Amino acid sequence: MPENTVIIDCYTDEPAGLGVPPYLGTYPRYIAGWLAEEGENCHYLTIDDLRLVKQYGGKAKEPKPSEKTNIKIYNLTRTAEQTSQILADAERVIVISGVHTPGKYLSAVPGTIKEVVELVQDISCEKILTGPAVYGTSVEGGRFGEKVRANVFSKIKDFNFSYEEIKEYSVKGAEIIKQIPSLRIIEIETGKGCSRKKGCSFCTEPIKNRLEFRKEEDILAEVSAFSKLGVDYFRFGKQSCFYSYPSAPGLLQKTRKRNKNIKVLHIDNANPANVISKKGQELTKDIVKYCTSGNVAAFGVESFDMEVVEKNNLNSTPEQSYEAVRIINREGAKRGDSGMPCFLPGINLLFGLNGESRQTHDENMKWLKKIMDSSLMLRRINIRQVNIFEGTPLHETVGNKFIRKNKKYYWKWRDEIRQNIDYPMLKRVMPAGTLLKQARAEIYDGKTTFARQIGTYPIIIGIKERIPLNNFFNVEITGHMLRSVTGIVKT
Repeated sequence: MPENTVIIDCYTDEPAGLGVPPYLGTYPRYIAGWLAEEGENCHYLTIDDLRLVKQYGGKAKEPKPSEKTNIKIYNLTRTAEQTSQILADAERVIVISGVHTPGKYLSAVPGTIKEVVELVQDISCEKILTGPAVYGTSVEGGRFGEKVRANVFSKIKDFNFSYEEIKEYSVKGAEIIKQIPSLRIIEIETGKGCSRKKGCSFCTEPIKNRLEFRKEEDILAEVSAFSKLGVDYFRFGKQSCFYSYPSAPGLLQKTRKRNKNIKVLHIDNANPANVISKKGQELTKDIVKYCTSGNVAAFGVESFDMEVVEKNNLNSTPEQSYEAVRIINREGAKRGDSGMPCFLPGINLLFGLNGESRQTHDENMKWLKKIMDSSLMLRRINIRQVNIFEGTPLHETVGNKFIRKNKKYYWKWRDEIRQNIDYPMLKRVMPAGTLLKQARAEIYDGKTTFARQIGTYPIIIGIKERIPLNNFFNVEITGHMLRSVTGIVKT
């Protein structure tokens, strides 16, 4: 093996897993652990480090009071001189990249394939591309996944380590956090694949992995390794449904018992059909008990239209999704120490699925209004156009047919949800006067500072003054936008 390997993290976002800062995904950590197991040290760089050297002449300018923070070079790990030297000495470069579920990111910009190729093409050593990009990537919704065919890489490889290997790699790979100077939330993997025999039409997770769960003790060992290194923020996020994990209650309880310094413990994905089961209802109570407040279960509802549900083999019916919203509200709506409700549902909606029509939007609005009229709360509604990847049923059947057919309606549909559901819902979840504690100032936009609490789907708070970045403040909510709030710092 080469003795000097460089990991370049270009950030990942996929149905089961997030590796866009402030999240640190599993890919660089497992690879770093594998290298350590082989007796090899590695250097960790971000795409921001490469951009600084190759696009900005090595100079990171402080934004003027009228300017916005440059988030393309926000997540630096080294000086430009150090990065240049590391790349010059590299014997092998492993590039981690790939977006399957594109979103909007406050303080990071994942690399596109075009950009990644341009940034690494003149590095003269073995270059390996890995991550979700192995199966295609697209940073913009409503597109076909772009496969990497550039000959700039020596090989394109899926480092599909077994869980027996990951048992060691995940603990040794935790050391990579020492090379990252800024705050990170650690995305912890509990399992891979899908617990349903046949997955949703658009999802890439069944293509990449068969169903398998990590051993509880292996997960706990990884969390403890990070905790001993001073990491305070965790999310059990890398799985298709946390409610499917066989021993989830014990995992949560032992995580808190063994790691007293944890400040944030959250989850991510949840299948509504599993939430409403007897076991799921009991687990909801445990999540409220052992996790920290501001927690969100992301429901892959995708559509409330039964025709779309059936044609795309979606994971829950509208009735099941509504009942899951009700159950989580029943247990988690009370306000916690952070100022946020303890545990709320979030809903994902997808445009462009097989069978979509104008009736689809009517059904979505009907059920969202039912949630509103029932005095229930949703932390957020994510709306995006579906990305179409090779090997998925959606790709093999209709492709982008419905995106082309209905694209002219999408802005109107989205805007109606934002105006009639999101806006009043934010007022319900975070009424004016709510004090949100420990919000981290993240970026500037002119004289406004944008801050967020640490966790899963934290609300963006606009503060009409420039306060020191990377510091924590208690903020009182003063107003509401469609998907964000405004506030003032309280001392």
